[in-house]
Amino acid sequence: QVQLVESGGGLVQPGGSLAPSCGASGGKWFPMFSMSWHRQTPGNERELVAGISDGGRTNYADFVKGRFTISRDIRKNMVYLKMNSLEPEDTAVYYCNAKSTRLDINSWGKGTKVTVSS
Repeated sequence: QVQLVESGGGLVQPGGSLAPSCGASGGKWFPMFSMSWHRQTPGNERELVAGISDGGRTNYADFVKGRFTISRDIRKNMVYLKMNSLEPEDTAVYYCNAKSTRLDINSWGKGTKVTVSS
């Protein structure tokens, strides 16, 4: 499986920005992974926030469209989530996921906590 390490969460005021990142092992296979960010709050299921395919296509949950941007750097094996106009409802633990059906990969990081509060 792939090792994923998230960082860059923290406390931010409403309207502010954060840019968590996710570092992935997997070396030369990284370009073959579809990468995504998910979030989870206590008592709720984990939900998709944004994804980027191995071909670079992106998709977003309706509740973050226009505010969040997912990107990846293949040379660095990194995935980023630029979050703008944060709202208290965005408070959650954010998890990075790597998936490849061809390689039988479905790995999760341990998460990074994002708190939006004044």
